[in-house]
Amino acid sequence: MLAVPVSPALAQTPDWAAAVKADYDRDLGQMWDWFHRNPELSFREEKTAARMATALRAVPGMTVTEKVGRTGVVGVLRNGEGPVVLVRADMDGLPVEEKSGLPNASKARQVGLDGVESPVMHACGHDTHITAMVATARRLAALKARWKGTVVFVVQPAEERVGGAEALLKDGLYTRFPKPQYALAFHVDAERAAGTVSASEGIQYSSSDSVDITVPGIGAHGASPHMGKDPVYMASQIVIGLQGIISRDRQPLDPGVITVGSFHAGAKHNIISDQAVLQVTVRANNEGERTALLDGIRRVARGVGVMNGMAADKMPVVTVSEGTPTTINDAPLARRLNAVIARTLGADHVAPFAQKGMGAEDFAFYVQPETGVKGYYFSVGGTPRAAIDAARAGGPPIASHHSPLFKIAPEPAIVTGAVAMTAAVLDLLGPTSAG
Repeated sequence: MLAVPVSPALAQTPDWAAAVKADYDRDLGQMWDWFHRNPELSFREEKTAARMATALRAVPGMTVTEKVGRTGVVGVLRNGEGPVVLVRADMDGLPVEEKSGLPNASKARQVGLDGVESPVMHACGHDTHITAMVATARRLAALKARWKGTVVFVVQPAEERVGGAEALLKDGLYTRFPKPQYALAFHVDAERAAGTVSASEGIQYSSSDSVDITVPGIGAHGASPHMGKDPVYMASQIVIGLQGIISRDRQPLDPGVITVGSFHAGAKHNIISDQAVLQVTVRANNEGERTALLDGIRRVARGVGVMNGMAADKMPVVTVSEGTPTTINDAPLARRLNAVIARTLGADHVAPFAQKGMGAEDFAFYVQPETGVKGYYFSVGGTPRAAIDAARAGGPPIASHHSPLFKIAPEPAIVTGAVAMTAAVLDLLGPTSAG
């Protein structure tokens, strides 16, 4: 029996779908369990990358290269002349202490790029993505009689820092390896019912920029504020001013988010510090609004410095440290592959896409207009329908991605994701493909 729910009227259930489920039962479930227990932070995924390299090398015909874009792994499966399809899965975890209650909850700790040791958790489901990639690679190798061309499997580091895709490209992903005509990926979605899939025919994810604002001050005694310049007060003005950008500068029908996620200053009750630091995330749905929001942050920060009489060399400093453009699916490709997946899983298991938040994905770098690569990114449900129905009826809420409570049902997510991805690649490289 398949773990993938299939419409009773569906007559085109793939004959290889049962093999995906069998792989999960045989060893991929254990592989997911290992990944979940042993998450690693962005650009620190040494053990994860090594295990993925071993798994891909075990696929007949696969050529594997390690340490691409620092810790990335690239597998190339060739099968004669034909189009090239890139399949990407991200592998990094998050600096979050797992409190999911799962028996295999992570106890891992690791020092990140910032030099800080923290607990680590797969709080976004990347463990399911890489396990499904192995399942997909095995099926495509077993089905070589049904397709021609090349599949490039990219095990990507550092998606959580939206830096891994760019690092791979800078390290020659599109020059050292076959350049794709198509790039495909999926993300498990805790808010979506297990066994279901959804993909946009346009924007799939928002842009994201990480912004650091350093606010210089002049230190003084807390009882004599007139002797200094209080950076906490100035940084607080910046926090309020940033929300003025959202509520008064932004076109109301054009989505945008500015969230201050971190505010650090001082070390003692009665000391006015000489510096405050804000960490900010910025989201937009188009490049024009993205630029406007970033420009607005710089304007507000400088304005607060001027308003408080700061010298030119003590103005707030705004630094954009990490960022990714919007992830936009190629519309004709999305229509084509949505139809393929509907035929494979059953039309009642492919839901219309609706953007529910402003999450971001650095998959966007693979499919920027200048690359000429057409992209298709889809969402795979990861929570049993019964749990979603119970939450809607007032029961326990579904934990969000990046939450310490995050958990998904791995078997249906991995099996559904691999079945859908395999179907999409077969359609693009099959005998009827136009290339």
